[in-house]
Amino acid sequence: MEATSPASPVKKPSPLLNRQIPIVTRSVKGKFRTFKTAVMVIAYSVYFLLPWMPWERSNAASQALMFDLESRRFFIFNLVVYPQDIFWLAMLLFIAAALLFFTTGLIGRAWCGYFCFQTLWTDLFIMIERLIQGERPARLRLIKQPWNAEKILKLGGSHFLMILVSFWTGVTFAAYFTYAPDFVHNLFTGHAAEAGYITVVVLTITTYVAAGLSREHICTLACPYARFQGVMYEPDTLAVAYDVRRGEGTAGRIAPGKGLRTREERQAQGHGDCIDCGFCVQVCPTGIDIRDGLQYQCISCGLCIDACNNIMDSVGSPRGLIRYDSEQNIASPVPHKPRLEWKRPKVLGYAASLVIASIILFYNIGTRSDTEANVQQVRQPLFVMLSDGSVRNRYQVNIINKTEHEQRYYLKVQGIPAESLDLGNIPEIRVRAGKTLSLNAKVDLTSEQAKMTKQFSFVVTPTIAEAEPVVVKTNFHSH
Repeated sequence: MEATSPASPVKKPSPLLNRQIPIVTRSVKGKFRTFKTAVMVIAYSVYFLLPWMPWERSNAASQALMFDLESRRFFIFNLVVYPQDIFWLAMLLFIAAALLFFTTGLIGRAWCGYFCFQTLWTDLFIMIERLIQGERPARLRLIKQPWNAEKILKLGGSHFLMILVSFWTGVTFAAYFTYAPDFVHNLFTGHAAEAGYITVVVLTITTYVAAGLSREHICTLACPYARFQGVMYEPDTLAVAYDVRRGEGTAGRIAPGKGLRTREERQAQGHGDCIDCGFCVQVCPTGIDIRDGLQYQCISCGLCIDACNNIMDSVGSPRGLIRYDSEQNIASPVPHKPRLEWKRPKVLGYAASLVIASIILFYNIGTRSDTEANVQQVRQPLFVMLSDGSVRNRYQVNIINKTEHEQRYYLKVQGIPAESLDLGNIPEIRVRAGKTLSLNAKVDLTSEQAKMTKQFSFVVTPTIAEAEPVVVKTNFHSH
């Protein structure tokens, strides 16, 4: 085998898309594999069980989390989100982006390696393959052997389970938008809405294709994050890295052999600690060789670290040949123990944005009123001169009840005489839970009052005790 220089490791050319050489990963044990499995268990528990979590509600389905498009309300435990709260969604998206940039600046593509939906479902489907088809050598033999009963049974069983998981993924996703028990019953009895069937079919196909067939190609070709992550990396960013100087030595890496079995023997002949076993490549879900340096295909899952540490343990060498470390530390003459270097302008900027946006969002949620009102002036015509010389303006008053109970309201004016407001023949103002009521209001002022009035306010007051009135300023036009 040709030795590689520690300063310039050989980079193997790879085609843009090669489906003729499927990536068959080896299982591995270690702290990163354990962490990935724990994240999977938590993520799947939340995703698949949350639609079935009961939550007592007075005028909606008793479901803890439900995005009810029909009533245009999002139920998140005790929080009810209305279309008027679109600012919350904007802030939530900003927080998610800031959190992604912040973590990437610190520890690279941690989102991709542990929390991305593509990673979670691909991991599960690989586990299904391993359960039915066996470990990596058995799966490689199965791929090469001619079609027979064993191959059909094992491959067919694996893909059947993948399709089943994909189907239930689609069913669960659709269940977030309606009452889950009724939806599942209607789905299997043929009485669900057409949109429900379309959602389940589309999610089943896309989940199966993305996690069961395309897998690493989604990460390397379809995902934009792999392409723009470079702008967030800095020399101090922690990423999965191979210690080239230690692994290659001066004479390059080489497999153990006569006179090269102990670390001392290898170092005496100028060889590094890497025994070229290839396990780091075999466990990689995107099929890269981390020894070629940082590559955009790397999702920083850490499985190659687990594989290398296990090999280092078996040959009596120190762990950490492959590790989470920064480019700057790896290149330093005397590398220190890897650590998070968070005192950097870019990382601090992401952190500040994240904290500020979170404070704004939680403050806005905590101070939201149960009643929202807005006033729109009727502009055709802008004002009307009555026969007695008074001036009339017309308004549309919209009252939004953001509680889970029907509410009654008083509507008054402020800044002009109370008798100038005319609501017509309306005995009382009642707004159902989560609904909006529009009222047509007329305001008549004498010519003298109209000349002195440029602005006044509508005051919407709930009848419940200790409720804060909502004051909405508006204009009055007389010329």
